[in-house]
Amino acid sequence: MIPVILSGGSGTRLWPLSRAKKPKQFLSLVNEKSMLQNTLLRLKGIEQLAPPIVVCNEDHRFMVAEQLRELNINDACIMLEPVGRNTAPAIAIAAIQAMQEKQDPVLLVLAADHVIQDIPAFQQAVAEAHVAAEAGKLVTFGIVPVSAHTGYGYIRRSKQNIADMINTFQVTEFKEKPDKSTAEHYLASGEYCWNSGMFMFKASSLLAELEKFAPDMLKACRLAVNAAAQDLDFVRVDKDAFSACPADSLDYAVLEKSDNTVMIPLNAGWSDVGSYDALWDVMAKDAQGNACRGDVMLESTRNSYINAEEKLVAVIGLDNVIVVETKDAVLVADKNNIQQVKNIVQRLQSYGRTEVDLHREVFRPWGKYDSVDQGSRYQVKHITVKPGAKLSVQKHHHRAEHWVVVSGTALVRNGDKEFMVTENESTFIPIGVVHSLENPGKIPLELIEVQSGSYLGEDDIVRFADKYGRG
Repeated sequence: MIPVILSGGSGTRLWPLSRAKKPKQFLSLVNEKSMLQNTLLRLKGIEQLAPPIVVCNEDHRFMVAEQLRELNINDACIMLEPVGRNTAPAIAIAAIQAMQEKQDPVLLVLAADHVIQDIPAFQQAVAEAHVAAEAGKLVTFGIVPVSAHTGYGYIRRSKQNIADMINTFQVTEFKEKPDKSTAEHYLASGEYCWNSGMFMFKASSLLAELEKFAPDMLKACRLAVNAAAQDLDFVRVDKDAFSACPADSLDYAVLEKSDNTVMIPLNAGWSDVGSYDALWDVMAKDAQGNACRGDVMLESTRNSYINAEEKLVAVIGLDNVIVVETKDAVLVADKNNIQQVKNIVQRLQSYGRTEVDLHREVFRPWGKYDSVDQGSRYQVKHITVKPGAKLSVQKHHHRAEHWVVVSGTALVRNGDKEFMVTENESTFIPIGVVHSLENPGKIPLELIEVQSGSYLGEDDIVRFADKYGRG
């Protein structure tokens, strides 16, 4: 069985924690591991599990690789989507790739950004689904509802389970997100589950149904995978072919049309953590119902979610609020109105504000930088370079740079000279001079970079060589 992890979401409803360049699947929201890492860790103990396939967009590829490396997963296949085309094409390219690696494997398709609290119950449902998938069924996992939720789609199942398949029911219909009264009817009937977006099937079973119900999609995906290029640790599917692929969810493209779709009910403390109130639901709380992370001090506060990333956050005399502090933004909201955070994100986008895409701390394949301070003609960054990593050989047309090493050792190219810079030493890079920075040591290299010039944008880079293949 091959886990297929879909890691293409943007998580805008969790702004300012989640941003386009580092969305929620890469964040540590409920424990010290990221949501992507927790998705992989909950598979531990499942027998005959092959290395995973992770489908993500190009901007996130190095974060995926780094988070897999932290789990000692070094044999994963990371497939890059050049554009988003919804879940059906993403799963299709994974199935086509899997058929090239294994002889008709079973695929367990999971989202990278879900919370599942009862791991044994989840693994039991996976074992039950495996029997149905081996029999050629397309399995969807339906979440046993605990409330009349209007934010999820619903799946209706047959009253009796399928013969010789434990806890497996024929799917009779899919329903869109309902209004409150309809959701209450679904809950009372006992015939409906929430649509989780998790699936299991043999690769050949899925591809056969795609051939029947979405042949144009399958053709485009085959072309995209057959023309894929290997780029370092990544499989880069063909951009032109994949861009021409119709966009659709797996539900619409296949599962709703197929008479081969079955459902396994899953009761395992599931949440898609689609909003801060959902995150509050799944977190541990104090006696007053508060879920807190970071340096938080409360007085007469109840039923609230408070996340302090950088500073001490004190909250007094409030009930049912969301308070999120990051290095460059603060969100304060009534929990009942938290869905309106999407309106803030849209306004940030319309204003061209960088806070919608980037955190102040930005991750790169070589490490990270934190923009500590900036003005009209200067910017100060705290740069961390991983052992053995190297920034690209580059130059700038509009800025000079002054590097001061705080810890570790830097191998610096400055024009036609190459030399070491160690702790408490510095070097100056004039405008237009070709330069590079490398960490040849065994510990992280930390330095302060002071930029000065008429233009300090990240796009003022002319790259001559880059070990990570960036243009």
